[in-house]
Amino acid sequence: MAEYRIDELARLAGSTVRNIRAYQDRGLLPPPRLEGRVGLYDDSHLARLRLIGQLLGRGYTFAIIKDLLSAWETGKDVGEVLGLEKVLTDPWSDEIPGTTTYEELVEIFGTGLDEDEIVRIQQRTVELGLIEPEGDKFRVPSPRLLHVGAELVAAGIPLDSVLDIAAEIRDDCDVIAGRFVNLVQEHVFGRLEAQPVPDGDEVAEVAAVVRRMRPLVKMVVEPFIARAMETRVQAALGERLEMLRERPAGD
Repeated sequence: MAEYRIDELARLAGSTVRNIRAYQDRGLLPPPRLEGRVGLYDDSHLARLRLIGQLLGRGYTFAIIKDLLSAWETGKDVGEVLGLEKVLTDPWSDEIPGTTTYEELVEIFGTGLDEDEIVRIQQRTVELGLIEPEGDKFRVPSPRLLHVGAELVAAGIPLDSVLDIAAEIRDDCDVIAGRFVNLVQEHVFGRLEAQPVPDGDEVAEVAAVVRRMRPLVKMVVEPFIARAMETRVQAALGERLEMLRERPAGD
């Protein structure tokens, strides 16, 4: 496992050093491994911090979170419990985030735009989550998405139109994700809600289902989008391509 100092752990988990220490005081987070006077945290701490953040975001109190974690740990060893936390909080993409500078963004996307337009576009791109301010640079959660945007702009599509479609696709994907989660929640999680404390086998089942969903989502979405693109391209562009073929040379 990778190891982190407390400030690094806070940054990766989207938390603060103060919160981490408070979670430790409340018994929600195991203590770090000490190396001299330096506390070193690992990926299990990161996974638990992310889970605590999600549970707090859903309105759970510290007391309920502590009881929930303790209940899971009663029937499972620490490794299995942390395995569940990890599968619930790990990113669903293996893409490595990148960084970029203001100057690089302007060079790629800001050609022909005045300063006010650049500021407006930058704010909108941040709101869409395509870039995140990080000191004097920008964190890029998905370099692939930024690359796609650059290719579309290079093809002559206005930047505002590219951002419009990015927002629409993001919302469409949120609907798709919601359908998958609702399906599992109804048929898998629903069985656990009738019991006050899930036992070890049921916790492991939830982790296994969530883990299997990762490749299944891609396997379902990719064929559907491929078929839809084939149909749309043929319908929208087929007639125009035929007209181009029939156009006299030099016309």
